[in-house]
Amino acid sequence: MMNEATLARFAREVAKYPADQKQSAVMACLAIVQQEQGHVSADSQALVADYLGMAPIAVHEVATFYNMYNRQPVGQYKINVCTNLPCQLRGGRQALQHLERKLALASGGTTDDGLFTLQSCECLGACADAPVLLVNDRTMCSFMDGDKLDQLVDGLRQARQEGTP
Repeated sequence: MMNEATLARFAREVAKYPADQKQSAVMACLAIVQQEQGHVSADSQALVADYLGMAPIAVHEVATFYNMYNRQPVGQYKINVCTNLPCQLRGGRQALQHLERKLALASGGTTDDGLFTLQSCECLGACADAPVLLVNDRTMCSFMDGDKLDQLVDGLRQARQEGTP
């Protein structure tokens, strides 16, 4: 069940669209669930589908198409490394492998301390700045060579120790 505050947030999003097009709020509703729960579970996808009058598979298709929706819990810092062809040609795969070694985990995994989740992703739309990565779906990092990757990870670890989000 969704709580009343969540349902009120859903209603505000649905109100932005004509009554017969409330399904247009699916991305916003999934984002609300993720903000509140940290990820979008299969159960929450079904609840969104029910609320919007959609087939559950249609909501699942949206949740799985976009890499901004976490379908399982992730670390405090989610790092998506672009491994699409333009980034691969400019070191994207090497950047991902560097982070795998530094964090001692495979792509798709989360560190034991829950601090980092590492994922490969498709195009982030900054091919000229490759290799690029995205931290927590908000902060784009460009030209990420080994030194910059080390600085990023070390800086995020330091921020956590200092209590900075």
